[in-house]
Amino acid sequence: MEKNLVLLLLLTPFVGFLFNVFFGKKAGKNISGIVGTLAVTVSFVISVYFFMQINEVAEPIKLFDWMSVSNFKIDFGVLLDRLSILWLLFVTGIGSLIHLYSISYMHDDENMNKFFAYLNLFIFFMITLVVGSNLLVMFIGWEGVGLCSYLLIGFWYKNQDYNDAAKKAFIMNRIGDLGFLIGIFILASLFSTADFTELKELILGGTQNGNVFWLSAATLCLFIGATGKSAQLPLYTWLPDAMAGPTPVSALIHAATMVTAGIFMITRMNFLFDLTPFISNIIAIIGAVTALVAASIGLVQNDIKKVLAYSTVSQLGLMFLALGLGAYNVAVFHVITHAFFKACLFLGSGSVIHAMHHEQDMRKMGGLRKIMPITFATMLIATLAISGIPPFSGFFSKDEILMTAFHFNKPLWVIASIASIMTAFYMFRLIYLTFFKDFRGTEEQKHHLHESPSLLTFPLIVLGILSIVGGLISLPGNSWLNHYLEPILANKHEEHHFGTTEYSLMAIAVVGGLIGIGLAYSKYIKQAFVPKSDNEITGFSKTLYNKYYVDEFYTFLIVKPLNGLSNFFRETLEPALGKLVYGFGSVANGIGKQGKKVQSGSIGLYLFAFVIGVCAIIIYLFLAQKIA
Repeated sequence: MEKNLVLLLLLTPFVGFLFNVFFGKKAGKNISGIVGTLAVTVSFVISVYFFMQINEVAEPIKLFDWMSVSNFKIDFGVLLDRLSILWLLFVTGIGSLIHLYSISYMHDDENMNKFFAYLNLFIFFMITLVVGSNLLVMFIGWEGVGLCSYLLIGFWYKNQDYNDAAKKAFIMNRIGDLGFLIGIFILASLFSTADFTELKELILGGTQNGNVFWLSAATLCLFIGATGKSAQLPLYTWLPDAMAGPTPVSALIHAATMVTAGIFMITRMNFLFDLTPFISNIIAIIGAVTALVAASIGLVQNDIKKVLAYSTVSQLGLMFLALGLGAYNVAVFHVITHAFFKACLFLGSGSVIHAMHHEQDMRKMGGLRKIMPITFATMLIATLAISGIPPFSGFFSKDEILMTAFHFNKPLWVIASIASIMTAFYMFRLIYLTFFKDFRGTEEQKHHLHESPSLLTFPLIVLGILSIVGGLISLPGNSWLNHYLEPILANKHEEHHFGTTEYSLMAIAVVGGLIGIGLAYSKYIKQAFVPKSDNEITGFSKTLYNKYYVDEFYTFLIVKPLNGLSNFFRETLEPALGKLVYGFGSVANGIGKQGKKVQSGSIGLYLFAFVIGVCAIIIYLFLAQKIA
């Protein structure tokens, strides 16, 4: 029965995908959306069942033999342990809410069935990634979510900018995926297996642990894969551009699926990363720097979705900081709370965009608080959560990360704390510019302003509630989550014993968040400041607004040289090689033209040539006999 339920868990979203591909157009938009939503909801119900049945130790479930080469054997199997089931709960749970939201949000789109097909396929590949019992099955899901992100980011393909954003996401993920693949090859070479359970047994048993160089190379390559999928420096620039897709796509990518894959993979392989502290230090440093850089860029962005995109990059940086410090359970805690409030924020921004007739510039918003009370209330709750204000969920998870950083690496604690203060500032900047003061849009937009329909607001209410209570799964000193994940982690992360230092750190974190909120209030409410137009921005603000010109740097360093090289091949080398090839052809044609002249059709000429040939053969035979 368990095997059948696993297959149902995996295949239900895929069946939804097939239905929408082949029958969605004929069935109609409502049926297409309902079937797509039910497919993911069924997977969520099965995930809840497995969560209720989980044991201390889970054994891999073999579905079928996959490949066998020499002493390397791989099964296509699934591993339903505590980590994978935890991920399944919020992937399918939040995924179901996003699907429900999409029924209304995408109702006017002519390709709604295709949209739900892609969403279902996205969930299918994410489930495959999460439940795979070895690195190769995980890699199938890893590549699958990359494909689906490309399809969904460029869903409105008639806009070339959206196509470019989709290609950028696809290519940058391929760079990271190459590193991930090399890491898999190294581990397969060292241990003759890619199975998680076998790798854990071999590594904890001391096999190859003396080979620190290759283990470090493997973990570094795996981390490179994670930087691409989870948008860390230097492969983070695709994620803000991924806002080109419909807003439900942004919520799915940022909150529940793709960007959490890197954290999941490193947590899954925690027993390996524990053996390479140098690489773990690199992970912590890159995470902290990413959090700071992305937060600073978010300070001046005016597109409501881009503010949220850079906040995602920054929050992911905090998660990688926790991973690098060995606090895997703390990173998972923040993944969960972040899934709640970030999904709420993205879907809330979609509600605003829906009311504003697809306007995303916050400079043209304002005054929506009374017109859209449910959207405002839920987004305010989620903003308080991401700002780390108690008792909302983000306070507990972010505070755990900051405490861990303080105890292990105080400079990184300072960096993370500054990033957190910036987060509170730019998130409340978003709230104040969007919902407070007077409306700054057009009269036509003002005339059509309204609260979103219930299919949009219901997921917001659920996610808003989860943003409040989500922190209860890991209360200080009494963490259900830490106990739940204990069988997964090779080295138990010690819980903080609360004393004067810990309470002081909590107070500092809260005061920092309140300072950020206060600064935003002073500037955007008291002073009623409205950001300048793009061409009026000057100084360092211009550098931040242009994202430190990282994209321009990549264009100069990589894109332009590659374009120049391809142009050289196309315009110079290819014509030259073409002339050479055509030259050989011309010579052959010339010889052929001369040779065909002897085929004149004259019988006398042919007889003459025949006689000459016979004479030549006789002479040759005679001379050969004489010489012999």
